[in-house]
Amino acid sequence: MNQDPFAPKYGVNPQQPMPMQYGGMPVGQHKKSMNGLLIPFILLVLLFLAAAGFGIWAYAGMQDYKTNSDKKAAAAVTIAQRDTSTSKDKEFLEKEKNPLKVYKGPEASGTITIQYPKTWSAFVTENGKSGGEPVDGYFHPGFVPGLESNTNFALRVKVVSKQYTDELKQFESKVKTGKVKISPYKAPKMTGGTIGSRVDGEINTGQQGSMVLFPLRDKTIEVSTESTQFAGDFDGIILANLTFVP
Repeated sequence: MNQDPFAPKYGVNPQQPMPMQYGGMPVGQHKKSMNGLLIPFILLVLLFLAAAGFGIWAYAGMQDYKTNSDKKAAAAVTIAQRDTSTSKDKEFLEKEKNPLKVYKGPEASGTITIQYPKTWSAFVTENGKSGGEPVDGYFHPGFVPGLESNTNFALRVKVVSKQYTDELKQFESKVKTGKVKISPYKAPKMTGGTIGSRVDGEINTGQQGSMVLFPLRDKTIEVSTESTQFAGDFDGIILANLTFVP
């Protein structure tokens, strides 16, 4: 029996329309498949953009860090070179102070002996001429400025014609107001039992420094620096080598 070639196959209902197909797949399934692929694609794009943004941010940060690091390194090198130069300058200046010069006063004034840097100059009046003190000396780096210059001298050496106790009294009011501190003092190279006093603070009006006073019979020895700038030389050179005959 011959079949009608136009008759529906496989028992398909001729009244039921055949589903539309796209590339061999029903349209509904195709749409679902596209939706399923679209979401991962969008996520992939977002991840790519995020990764690219992070990469740009990290690169910019790295460049900024490198730039700042270079600047900091250059600044550190400059500071190191400056410190090295300053250190060498200080070392040179310290070496230039030697060998030390020596000042020795008259016997009548205790033969006070002072050693001081050879880079300093001295101006000393002795024997109380013109109504002055038995010894009145000024010491300063380079040259000794005039009194009218109001210089805070690196070193003052004096022998005054006043009793030791009377000279200390001038600091009593300053001790009470806290402007100076007074403590017992003995010169390192003095082998005898002569004890004096050390005054630190405003030794003269407007002058911050240090002064040591020693009794010398009916007189008083006064050795001082009128500026804290010279405190190292005052302690390490001047007082370390000071001697006199009581």
